[in-house]
Amino acid sequence: MRIMPGAMLGVLGGGQLGRMFVMAAQQMGYRVTVLDPLPDSPAGRTADDFICADYADQSALEKLSSQCIAITTEFENIPANSLRKLAKSCVVSPDAYSVSIAQNRIAEKQFLGTNGFAIAPFAVIQQQDDFATQDVADLLPGILKVSQFGYDGKGQKSAVDEMELVAAYAHLNHPVCVLEKFMPLKSELSVVVARGRDGELKTFPVSENQHVNGILDISIVPARISQELAAQAQSIACKIAEKLDYQGVLCVEFFVLQNDDLLINEIAPRPHNSGHYSINACVTSQFEQQVRTLCSLPLGSTTQHSTAVMVNLLGDLWQNGEPDWNLVLQNPSAKLHLYGKTEARPGRKMGHYTVLSTDTGTAFQQAIAIKKQLEPIKS
Repeated sequence: MRIMPGAMLGVLGGGQLGRMFVMAAQQMGYRVTVLDPLPDSPAGRTADDFICADYADQSALEKLSSQCIAITTEFENIPANSLRKLAKSCVVSPDAYSVSIAQNRIAEKQFLGTNGFAIAPFAVIQQQDDFATQDVADLLPGILKVSQFGYDGKGQKSAVDEMELVAAYAHLNHPVCVLEKFMPLKSELSVVVARGRDGELKTFPVSENQHVNGILDISIVPARISQELAAQAQSIACKIAEKLDYQGVLCVEFFVLQNDDLLINEIAPRPHNSGHYSINACVTSQFEQQVRTLCSLPLGSTTQHSTAVMVNLLGDLWQNGEPDWNLVLQNPSAKLHLYGKTEARPGRKMGHYTVLSTDTGTAFQQAIAIKKQLEPIKS
């Protein structure tokens, strides 16, 4: 059954991804209720209604389900049990099964490996004694990552030998972890794919991503890779969505090895930072597509009408006060997006800008020029 404009939709999560979903839904004529534990959340202040409560608060979940016909999530760290409860009375997308896999690195890697998708060699570390019982030497140098609640480079430490590995495990407070072998990379890519309730699939153009300190810094779209490699990445993303029997918007992040082999880094059951370019550069944005999949509408065209380079704006830029946004806005091809967060902190995503052009080189050159101008002057 298609859910038409005028209906109330729900979103669990009040950050920028939730905010952009709210804006896309409202533009299409829907109303939106946001549930988030923070009283000043960006999405909560944008929504038609706001429930300030924990994601596991039973009375809050009941209120959300009573006023919404369909509910989605902003990020994967929503308790799967909350989604199961909501699914008893509402359309919920993504479902609890997909979220439970994506929010746990162990479950994610086991799912990918069992279904024949290529991933980096890894070992599960449940306690420090596992360093002795497992052959970790073959995985070093490697990256130790907490199995849950890690994002943007948080909850992970690199190690070149066993001594550093022990120190890294102690630094992470001895949780259940995954040790991944470090792979020499040529580049990093991501693909946002949408899958409808009827199984219809549409992929967005492949994004080439550059990170700094584990946080996405720049996305270049289309990625500067061969058409064959791009098609391969898109095909893999579609196969993952089908294996999950997924409904909604899903992002698959890839490592590209020196020989152009693709390894899957991780999956995110939601719109993704690297897909923000679609707001300005594609016929349909990833957030409108999220609304369409949630409401069982036909998927929108993902055709890219302009090349795009997106740059994240982190809280570090605010160290000397509000940045001079004229540096962005004076470029007629630059699109500024600020998320309405009340506190700027180092490493916190405060916004982004996207530079559009007819060719990648021009967009990249202009985006980097703006980036350099925005950087605070060091005293």
